[in-house]
Amino acid sequence: MGEWRVLIGQLSLVTSEPRPAALREMAAIEVERHRGRLASLAIAVVVIAVGVPLWWRTTETYRAWLPVTQINQLAQLQIQLSVEVEVVFSRGTLTTEHQKKIEPTHTRQEEHTVDETTGLSYRYETRYRTATIMEEDALNQPTAAETDRSLHLLSESPCGSVVVYVLPESSTLLPEAVSVYVGQRRTALLRAGRPMRVGVGLKEVLTHLEAQVQQVLQVMSFSHSDITAALSDRVRLDYSSREGLADSMRAFKSSPGYEITFSLLNPDPKSHHLHWDIEAAVQSYVQPLLSKLAPVADFSLDSQILYYAVLGVNPRYDPSLNAYTLNADSLSHVINPVEARLGSSAASSNPVLNFLLYVPDARHSPLYITDHRKDIVVSNAFSSPRWGGIMVYNVNNSSGPGTELPVDINIDMTRVMGVFLAQLRLMLGVQSSAPPPGFLVGPCGPAGLADWELDRLLWSRSVENVATATTTITSLAQLLDQIGNIVINDNIAEQVSAAVASLQLAVGQLESGNLGLAMQYSKEAILQSERAFFDPSLLHLLYFPDDQKFAIYIPLFLPMCVPILLSLLKMAAEARQRRRERQDKKD
Repeated sequence: MGEWRVLIGQLSLVTSEPRPAALREMAAIEVERHRGRLASLAIAVVVIAVGVPLWWRTTETYRAWLPVTQINQLAQLQIQLSVEVEVVFSRGTLTTEHQKKIEPTHTRQEEHTVDETTGLSYRYETRYRTATIMEEDALNQPTAAETDRSLHLLSESPCGSVVVYVLPESSTLLPEAVSVYVGQRRTALLRAGRPMRVGVGLKEVLTHLEAQVQQVLQVMSFSHSDITAALSDRVRLDYSSREGLADSMRAFKSSPGYEITFSLLNPDPKSHHLHWDIEAAVQSYVQPLLSKLAPVADFSLDSQILYYAVLGVNPRYDPSLNAYTLNADSLSHVINPVEARLGSSAASSNPVLNFLLYVPDARHSPLYITDHRKDIVVSNAFSSPRWGGIMVYNVNNSSGPGTELPVDINIDMTRVMGVFLAQLRLMLGVQSSAPPPGFLVGPCGPAGLADWELDRLLWSRSVENVATATTTITSLAQLLDQIGNIVINDNIAEQVSAAVASLQLAVGQLESGNLGLAMQYSKEAILQSERAFFDPSLLHLLYFPDDQKFAIYIPLFLPMCVPILLSLLKMAAEARQRRRERQDKKD
């Protein structure tokens, strides 16, 4: 029994000691585990330190730098308009004592707050002087029109300025009931009132004169209502009357270019063979006006003849007139059927001004347009706001039974162009409002546009361009700030920076009174801002929500990240297990 116990004890000692092969296998397993842990850790480090930054860098949205600070400054728009006014006193208007005391210059400024982000300031720099000998000779001409022409030959006033010649109360140059004559240029003749007689103080004289000069400036330069109406793209305006709203919607919005189309509608070519010399008429009547309006915009002209084109509205026969009529209520239904056949230039982004000459057929001739009071419109034409105008041209249809058809008809283009020019002025925003009492406005000259009318249009168009461009730029900046996925290429950044620079220059030139340069810079600003806003590259990632990102990235990153993440979790669990075992051994 004792020997068996010894043998069993020795056998148990032998079985409890590890074998060399088992030790080597355990060591190899441990080395392999350590190598796996190092590999997993290395892969995780490479993915986190190299892969993630590389992926982030190669997939990030490129966004070029934009002048955000300057754009935010333009959002708070403050426009100052400076007008140079020269008041020239002719002989007999000022006493010698007044001439010695009067200051050579005087500055007056008006401040207007349109809304919380827009303000207007008007600065009138007035310079007083007496007339020269040559100007006195010009003021002795028999008529005001000849005086205006002679004064223009002596000196030409810069764009945007106004010159007022003060005449004595006893002057016969102006008619009795007229106190102010406005000529073709930038010159006005003003009759001195009673406060400028001898014995009146200089302060009273200048106070009375300043009120008269301000009234002249309201006509020849700009008015506050014109400037606020030009801010309609930026400021919501409250029109007090229906007429004011209609006037604001009649003219086209400011644009760098316009397309003008003249169309002759012949609904009965079997009866009428119409001849219109549109090319000569455009050269004689329209081109001088467009040449003078060249600082405002670029113009493109074309013409066409449409056969079998009808108005789409059946005129009514009026026995009292023995003619057919189109009343004002039916005119709104005339344009749509005709517009489908006009074929206006669809390739151009510029607004199109349509002028239609309609010759009614023999069955509906003569045809007259009547107003709301059933009276015949003298011009026999009507205009549609921001579209164009239509004129009805009646011809003599008293052809006998043996008359050969079609009858040749020559259209009187002088009468037609007189109507179209008046409509064109309205469409382009040239104001033709009635002058104040006591004002006499001279003819606008062969160009169909006076110099002061051009200045008045330039003031409003410059402000409108600045307001439109600032609205476009600030809207683009807000859009790019809210949607971070939109790519901002370098060319867009250059266009935005150029638009901001042009806007700053335009505002600065308006403040300096350089109206021509202000108009030029404002046109550049609106072109560059719209080119940047409507750039096609901005639309690629305009709608790219987060759910689409997850749908793209999960199939790519999930198969790679799950093994790495599980390996890191296993390594963390093993590390905690080893730490726990060492703590148990210590205990």
